[in-house]
Amino acid sequence: MKGSFPIEKFASERTPFYYYDINLLRTTLAELGNALTSTYETANIKQVHFALKANFNPELLNIIAHYGLGADCATGGEIRFALNAGIPPSAIVFTGVGKREEDIRLAVSLGIGRFNVESVAELEVINEIATSMKKRASFSFRVNPDMGAYSYANVTTGMTENKFGIHHSMLADAVTAAKKMRSVRLCGLHFHIGTQILDTSDYIPLCNRINQCLELLKTMQVTIKDINVGGGLGIEYEHPNHRPVADFTSYFQVFKKHLRTDLPIHFELGRSIVAPCGALISKVLYVKEGLHHNFAIIDGSMTELIRPALYSAYHRIENITSDEPEQEYDVVGPISEHSDVFGKSVMLNRCHRGDYIAIRSAGAYGESMASHFNCRPLPKAFFSDDNLNS
Repeated sequence: MKGSFPIEKFASERTPFYYYDINLLRTTLAELGNALTSTYETANIKQVHFALKANFNPELLNIIAHYGLGADCATGGEIRFALNAGIPPSAIVFTGVGKREEDIRLAVSLGIGRFNVESVAELEVINEIATSMKKRASFSFRVNPDMGAYSYANVTTGMTENKFGIHHSMLADAVTAAKKMRSVRLCGLHFHIGTQILDTSDYIPLCNRINQCLELLKTMQVTIKDINVGGGLGIEYEHPNHRPVADFTSYFQVFKKHLRTDLPIHFELGRSIVAPCGALISKVLYVKEGLHHNFAIIDGSMTELIRPALYSAYHRIENITSDEPEQEYDVVGPISEHSDVFGKSVMLNRCHRGDYIAIRSAGAYGESMASHFNCRPLPKAFFSDDNLNS
């Protein structure tokens, strides 16, 4: 990132802040579209839904909507952000294990494309609300396939003991219960096994489970309209310059090869679209010499980027000011929490007070998870495209 970030332009801006490379975002969206159309030549696809939980910055959403993506929303607030970006209700899916009644009412009134339903108890509430509104809501059952991706334990969502979805062994009973409800319509099945998946062969067992579920529905004489396979595609965190765009082609091809269905396939991608284009820009406050470690204490903290503290997640860290020889530092934030650490034993060009530090690949689950802890202000966002507002 050194050399590409206009330090002089932001010299008067308070750090930390997020900086988004809009050209990289547009390149990513174009390659996503090309990979999709080249894999599914018959256009057997209805929608790629962008997961707003990754980043709901309005400027980014406007660009994502311009490229024709739908939205994967977890709250009524996210639904409103998607609508404000120009994403039509028909392209919105509403996911989440604990949907609030007012959010369900909003989604029903809008006629969103799909509820991803995670329990029969939830479906009963949606049915009651839709009945009271004299509407009929379309839904997909989220099926827990009893398998997980080999990524972080905290972001694996498809195992047996998990709050997400209906265990696949209980699908038949759930479908039977749904048939008795008059204000909801079963239209599909939804799956999601985790995130930051780099080995696309992790999706093969998922495809096999989906095939089994489709066979079950066939024996029950139940017809659905589509399959939603979720998302989870990972990115290159260690060397972001080497592979700035995720491997969308391999991701789509594994489903094309292993799913035995002619139904349209829906995808929910978030991290792989926005993570590479974002960086948290911070400044060195102090360089502290310890007995065995040097510490680069920066003004960015876990309140702006919580992933390292929450998941022990890795982000490449760069001193974009200094060209001096590299030294080893523990890069830490100012918060009085032991976990407010961005990286230990990080090799950086020699640091001085006031140097700019870039924490790369922070466009997903960075700004969207920022907090006011310690009464800190939320970080601003700036963009490489001068035509966008900050």
